[in-house]
Amino acid sequence: MIISHRTTVRVRYAHTDQMGYVYYGRYAEFYEVGRVELMRQLNLPYRELEEHGVFMPVAEMHIRYFRPALYDDLVTIETGIVEVPRGRMKFVSTLYNEAGELLNRGEVTLAFFDRVRRRPTRAPKILIEAIEGYLAS
Repeated sequence: MIISHRTTVRVRYAHTDQMGYVYYGRYAEFYEVGRVELMRQLNLPYRELEEHGVFMPVAEMHIRYFRPALYDDLVTIETGIVEVPRGRMKFVSTLYNEAGELLNRGEVTLAFFDRVRRRPTRAPKILIEAIEGYLAS
């Protein structure tokens, strides 16, 4: 990965199913937490991209489950970018419990969408510059 970031989230009761396991659909939310924090690390929050007229909708998501996260677990979300984006941006997220056990791994690919033209577009220059600046530092 060319850039990675770690953050944590505490599993709340609302995240779990009747068995006390994190409901499978919640992992997409955890991935989003990781992506948002990684973008902040680049000093380019999503809001700023949107102010530049670019939306980033999810185009693909793949998830692999290894063991469940449980109610009240502190989950570490490690999120990375594998390459400088062009037409799409792929994030890889790996989740661990407090014991360091692998819980889950997923890939989320976001597209770039021009808000005004309402069409797909290339990665915005401001994002490429933020990534290149981060890599240079």
